[in-house]
Amino acid sequence: MMTLRQLAAEPPTLPTRTTWYLTDLAEARGKQELFTRQSPQKLKVLREHALIESTISSNRIEGVEVDKSRVGTLIFGKPALRDRDEEEVRGYRDALKLIHESGAKLPISEAIIKRLHKLCRGEIWDAGQYKEKDVDITQTYADGRSRVRFKTLPAKQTPKAMAEMIELWQRGMREKWVHPLVLAAALNLDFLCIHPFRDGNGRASRLLFLLACYHCGIEAGRYISLERIIEDNKERYYEVLEQSSQRWQEGKHDAWPAMNFLLFILTQACTEFEQRVGQLKSPRGEKTEAVMAAIDRQISTFRVADLQADCPGVGLDLIRQILSRLQKEKKIKSLGTGRSAKWEKLGN
Repeated sequence: MMTLRQLAAEPPTLPTRTTWYLTDLAEARGKQELFTRQSPQKLKVLREHALIESTISSNRIEGVEVDKSRVGTLIFGKPALRDRDEEEVRGYRDALKLIHESGAKLPISEAIIKRLHKLCRGEIWDAGQYKEKDVDITQTYADGRSRVRFKTLPAKQTPKAMAEMIELWQRGMREKWVHPLVLAAALNLDFLCIHPFRDGNGRASRLLFLLACYHCGIEAGRYISLERIIEDNKERYYEVLEQSSQRWQEGKHDAWPAMNFLLFILTQACTEFEQRVGQLKSPRGEKTEAVMAAIDRQISTFRVADLQADCPGVGLDLIRQILSRLQKEKKIKSLGTGRSAKWEKLGN
């Protein structure tokens, strides 16, 4: 909570690099809705690919790996699990699905953080429970030597620190001390420095950052794996965490290396999202699926003009063909005639 305390005490002067990242992310957010409305079938492909990459990468960063031939079955099937590694991979998938399905409706709270940790740790005895003993972050070298990279917050101080961290996050979002994405990065750094669980803090932190991005209106993590990009930059990831954690407990740390790293990761994901949507070939029936999805989104009656507004690039003739077919199938009915006529959905 020390980083969030800093932000609460005095509005920061943003480093130039941070400003650049936030500018790029604001532009990406503006394009986000266009992509998600125009290409539903393309996005389904990206969602499935991101789910696999995120699950595998986040666990692999922590040394958890599974047989490659089992990955698809573990993510999309319901096989009997062979070992602890498969259990943790499946659990991380479940945590991702919870976040993606709920988005910003899923609150950032101690209860949710514990729930995400419990999911990604599986049936281990202390999943979802704060640490009972002090745990330091150590690095072991090839020759057997080791060193303490960071002394985490003592176990007895953890519950109070986590409660304050959540309170500061919520207050910062309400009072707008700084850009929400800076708050999200600060939240992530404070979580890692508190290190609330005996094990699994890295995975829980990446899930927490993904959820915080939803609260900030950035959904690139639904389609592009943030975890995979972090894994690709793993050495830098550990380097900036060590930099920014120095003197954290005194509140005299430099949080910007770690926070800028996360903003960089998010910028990379948004750029890749834009590129991959443009590269994917449009499957047959994409425009039809777009119109069908737009009809599903209608809450009450709707007009042809509503569907045109929701499906840019889809011709009027195709929309009329689809409405005519659905009417014959008794899935919708017309409440008038002409283009201004209202339509109503029937049953499912």
